[in-house]
Amino acid sequence: MLTYKQVCKLTENDAREYLERLRWPNGPVCAHCGSAVVAKLNGKATRPGVYKCKARECRKQFTVTVGTIFERSHIPLTTWIQAFHLICASKKGVSALQLQRMLGLKSYKSAWHMAHRVRHAMQNEPLRTMLSGTVEADETWVGPRLRGHGTGLKIENKTAVMALVERGGKMRTKVIGRVTQKNLKGALDEMVAKSSRLLTDGLQAYVKLGPAFEGGHETVDHSVGEYARGDVHVNSAESYFALLKRGIHGAFHHVGRHHLHRYADEFAFRWNHRTVTDGERTDAALKMAPGTRLVYKAD
Repeated sequence: MLTYKQVCKLTENDAREYLERLRWPNGPVCAHCGSAVVAKLNGKATRPGVYKCKARECRKQFTVTVGTIFERSHIPLTTWIQAFHLICASKKGVSALQLQRMLGLKSYKSAWHMAHRVRHAMQNEPLRTMLSGTVEADETWVGPRLRGHGTGLKIENKTAVMALVERGGKMRTKVIGRVTQKNLKGALDEMVAKSSRLLTDGLQAYVKLGPAFEGGHETVDHSVGEYARGDVHVNSAESYFALLKRGIHGAFHHVGRHHLHRYADEFAFRWNHRTVTDGERTDAALKMAPGTRLVYKAD
């Protein structure tokens, strides 16, 4: 793992070798077929870091960037690694405009797309197992701040984000659009084991869904000022929402619904890796870069 000061001193060859160590800790593997029978090309006309697969059915050339978010990018790997470190180390996020200034990128468009590629690498990892044990479930509304003196909560321009937190484990987040029993049930069925103990607030939809969980369903009633009763609370989910909202309002100012899931994943990734160093967090994100290529038109 490297500090940001060390990252800034990397040469392009250093950066490539750093990524190779992270992606291939046991030696190079073909990015096309997965074969470990490969050879490094060292000819004078060959650019650094090119390998060739020796498997008869493949025989293709590749580099460490093939099949990753770095593939076909004209931005140097040193700049990519600096961007990863900045985003991983910034508790409330880094705007594309700030990335452009700090990294010396030529256009805002390049910085914006780079930031989204990094967020794409940070997306929720596939669940090997469902969240289990004691699981907190909560949701919040994300969107533009309202102006004027009207009363009541207006949600026409806001989007609901749900957080599911396993006590002592990982969390998952999901943009659900609207807080309906159907949407909440879909997220719970997808990510929470039925053997779990479910903790929520007093929302009526949760009350109806709670009996499905074998470990029981307990609630806190925010409407009467109850936010914790023993170990019954949703404060872990609330801490994630606090960071997400402060980041959106403070660093990004506005996030479109189409891209909200990427920002939610970015903050969830940092929340899940909050107990490690910035360098370890950056290494974890870089290891997720393979297999997550994001092209501009798909964004």
